[in-house]
Amino acid sequence: MIRVRGLVKAFGFNAALRGVDLDVGEGEFVTVVGPNGAGKTTLLRVLATLSKPTAGRVEIAGRDVTRSGPQVRRLVGLVSHQTLLYPHLSAEDNLRFYGRLYGLDDLEARVDQVLQLVELAGRRTDLVRTFSRGMQQRLTIARAILHRPQVMFFDEPYTGLDQQAASVLSRILTDVAAAGRTVLLTTHNLERGLVGCDRVVILNRGKIVHQASRSDIEPATFVHLYQSVTAGTQR
Repeated sequence: MIRVRGLVKAFGFNAALRGVDLDVGEGEFVTVVGPNGAGKTTLLRVLATLSKPTAGRVEIAGRDVTRSGPQVRRLVGLVSHQTLLYPHLSAEDNLRFYGRLYGLDDLEARVDQVLQLVELAGRRTDLVRTFSRGMQQRLTIARAILHRPQVMFFDEPYTGLDQQAASVLSRILTDVAAAGRTVLLTTHNLERGLVGCDRVVILNRGKIVHQASRSDIEPATFVHLYQSVTAGTQR
């Protein structure tokens, strides 16, 4: 479902990604861990068509993300630090806006459904600017799953969440994985990163330095491995 070959992303003379190769199978849940500055967010932004690669090739479901951006965006959902919400619109109007972009036939029913899923049905007519950070992130999750994407990207999704929002996110992650969707999640939290995934990838200084099946990982040993391969990295 995701195929990355020789991916380079540079900002001026600084390379955030330096020759990344990665395959993610259909329905696979992969967690990418790494210290701050490893290139995790940059990787997801390229995969989600929000940033163009400097070199290399990236495909989602066989489509080149550079040449087929609009088609790829219909296949993916993204939860990131940026909510991509409109603060002066209500929760339901935000979802309607995105739903129309995706051309959803069952828009109103789907808006109702996802607001229930993220426990915001009671605040559907309230402006997003009145929401707490946790509530905005829950609405971001609703926006990301609205069009039933085949691929879900989660970039440090637990950062700054309150307990209720974190609980909702964990449930959504479980449901998305159980539905057979492809999931790529980035985090610097090793404990959370190991929950529910099929494979763990360590990204450091713009390169993949280790990857292993979750079934082959013993948490305590993995922590020592992680510390070893990321030793000396500025955090």
